[in-house]
Parts: sequence; structure tokens; C-alpha cells
Amino acid sequence: MDDNARYQVLRNDEDQYSLWPADLDVPDGWRTVGKEGTKEECSAYVDEVWTDMRPRSLRERMAESGS
Repeated sequence: MDDNARYQVLRNDEDQYSLWPADLDVPDGWRTVGKEGTKEECSAYVDEVWTDMRPRSLRERMAESGS
């Protein structure tokens, strides 16, 4: 990744996050979360909000089974 480029934070249906160049189209299966900035700014945001790395489907299955 280019340290001088602008990035946006994306999230998919499994609540997983990714940094994506702001000047590129968002890939299928992902959506923007409204955060854009430097790589460092976007990474800090992801570190703050993505506290459970498990995919959403796994969290739901575990909750259903009482784990």
C-alpha cells in the first residue's frame, strides 16, 4: 500500500473490514463505512471498531449453540 494514498474503510456481510484505495470502485460484496483518510488513519479506525475478528456467521452459530 502507498503511504501517501487515500484509503477508505470497507466492511463485508461477515463484518470483516478492509482498507481500499479511495479512488477505486468498491468491489462486490463490500460497502463503505464512511471512513476515509491515510493508511494510518484508516488502520487506527479498524483497530478501534473491529474488536471481534470472528466472522459474523461464526459468532451467530456460537451464540445459538451457547458457546
